[in-house]
Amino acid sequence: QVQLVESEGGLVQSGGSLRLSCTASGFTFRNYFMNWYRQAPGKERELVATISNSGLTTNYADSVKGRFTISRDNGKNTVYLQMNNLKPEDTAKYYCRRSMDYWGKGTLVTVSS
Repeated sequence: QVQLVESEGGLVQSGGSLRLSCTASGFTFRNYFMNWYRQAPGKERELVATISNSGLTTNYADSVKGRFTISRDNGKNTVYLQMNNLKPEDTAKYYCRRSMDYWGKGTLVTVSS
């Protein structure tokens, strides 16, 4: 069955960095584009970043452009989200998603001011 498992998030100070990973299993990873979403308390879930099957094309929400980088390793069935210059408003639960269907369980990232 399809499984998406995010790495542990954590608490980081404003201006700090954190890298999330999402390891996939149960499907041919290289055949799917992958996404990172996030949901802050009291807000709707939003798309943060998308990466194509090959990894050559990426897209970002305006709020994270220039600070976050999505990447993937098809040999390791893993997608990453490198988050730099974190801000308190980046505090959210971050989710990995396969294309438009399966979700991971999410991981909490808290940025303190």
